[in-house]
Amino acid sequence: MPDYLTVQKSAKIELVINKSRFIGRCFPVQTEEEALARLERIRKQHYDATHNCYAYAVGEQGEIARFSDDGEPGGTAGLPMMEVLKKRGVTFCLAVVTRYFGGILLGAGGLVRAYTRATADAIDAAGTLAVRECLSYALNVPYPLWGRIEGWLRGERLLWGEPEYAESVKARAAVPPEWEQAFLKQCAELTDGKILPVFLGKARKSDPV
Repeated sequence: MPDYLTVQKSAKIELVINKSRFIGRCFPVQTEEEALARLERIRKQHYDATHNCYAYAVGEQGEIARFSDDGEPGGTAGLPMMEVLKKRGVTFCLAVVTRYFGGILLGAGGLVRAYTRATADAIDAAGTLAVRECLSYALNVPYPLWGRIEGWLRGERLLWGEPEYAESVKARAAVPPEWEQAFLKQCAELTDGKILPVFLGKARKSDPV
């Protein structure tokens, strides 16, 4: 299981609903300060918008969570946006939906649907990453032994990045902490004890979902 989910990259989508223009954005953010700074940039960019509503969650469990309707009727924008983040299980994420009013009232239900859709579409456009702590190991494998170990590394999704093919094959493995002993044992068995993985330290590994 991943430690948490987040978005892969920044993304932007646009919707027009009953002549109102909705611009949905999401951003990966590491801190609340970063989320607020990005929000302020959006507000300055769209100073003439009717509303700049937002929701963000920071922390592995989404411990820091804030949202705002920015003038829309209470509960019709920020809260639905936050519900999308919770439903998708994403954190370290800021969502902002900018609205330019088109002259036709959408009603409370219409607003909830619009802000929900804009947020969800932005997250879909960004893609989702599963992040977990792992143990990073370096492998230096002679070519005659590489065939024995490559399929196993790829099959177990332990290979981190692509190998470097030089005088020997240099590879990096990302090992879940609970698999460490099994990983070291399998490396020894597959290479007749000729390969000693070198521990590089703890790291965070991100995989697309």
